Amino acid sequence: MTVTCESLSPAETRRLGRRLASLLQPGDVVLLQGELGAGKTCFAQGIGAGLKVAEAVKSSSFVLVNEYTGRLHVYHADLFRLEDSQQVFELGLEENARDGLLLVEWPDRAPQELPPEHLIVRFESTGVKSRRIRFDASGRHYEDVLSRFEAVAARA
Repeated sequence: MTVTCESLSPAETRRLGRRLASLLQPGDVVLLQGELGAGKTCFAQGIGAGLKVAEAVKSSSFVLVNEYTGRLHVYHADLFRLEDSQQVFELGLEENARDGLLLVEWPDRAPQELPPEHLIVRFESTGVKSRRIRFDASGRHYEDVLSRFEAVAARA
């Protein structure tokens, strides 16, 4: 299942993240894919806000995994600086994040080291501030999440 949304600003991108956050539960895996500056971190900030995380979600240059506490414990991994799948394997992302949400930027660095069932969110710049955001579900659970997200996004 695929859902595509258009965002005209960083605020709209954050709002989409907040809407998705309301549907997430422990053990969920959300992968964020797109070029530098495409909106991945804005979307992650929206998820954090939607989960009532006290501090701002950020992508650090040198920290591979940031942890945040809110309605769910959030494990936010940024794989941009990793060079091979062995480095991702050594992080043990799936095992460490079972009790919360695993949120991964740059999942294309080692897709074979990430769970086969997930929600992938692809960001494409369509203008200076506008983005096309495509949500693809892999697995029945994520199809259900995406179906509910589509209904929530349509009402907004």
